[in-house]
Amino acid sequence: MIESIDHVNIVVADMELVARFYEDTLGFRRTKHATIRGDWVDATVGLKGAEAEVIYLELGVGPRIELARYVSPPGRRPIDIDLPNMQGIRHLAFKVSGIEAIAARLRAAGVKVFSEVQQVPDSQVTYAGGVRKYLLYFQDPEGNLLELCEYR
Repeated sequence: MIESIDHVNIVVADMELVARFYEDTLGFRRTKHATIRGDWVDATVGLKGAEAEVIYLELGVGPRIELARYVSPPGRRPIDIDLPNMQGIRHLAFKVSGIEAIAARLRAAGVKVFSEVQQVPDSQVTYAGGVRKYLLYFQDPEGNLLELCEYR
């Protein structure tokens, strides 16, 4: 039986740049930094001679983020992965309070933000108890799509 989501893995090219973004801009806390290699890694990921640097980032509640930078074999970025309509897992959403203030902080930090905070129209999606969803898309330094969402 599945109990919960444990973590989300994001493969990156510049580990420190991305880790600092999640720490300094989004408030995550670095809890572990390690290099993983060996037969168990090869078997798990299906790559021969795999070696990766990993950093675990946590907020204290919910799943953690696992950043990974493959040393061997080196990773590569697919074309146009930063487009919202590309098939596959497209974004990681953070449930927040105070979305407008967070959006302002992102902009002040020079983060690529797609728009002003948007309200999901009741005519398209409804939530129990008259709650409305407010959201905003933005990107981390390597173009990975992220979302802020607030329900109120």
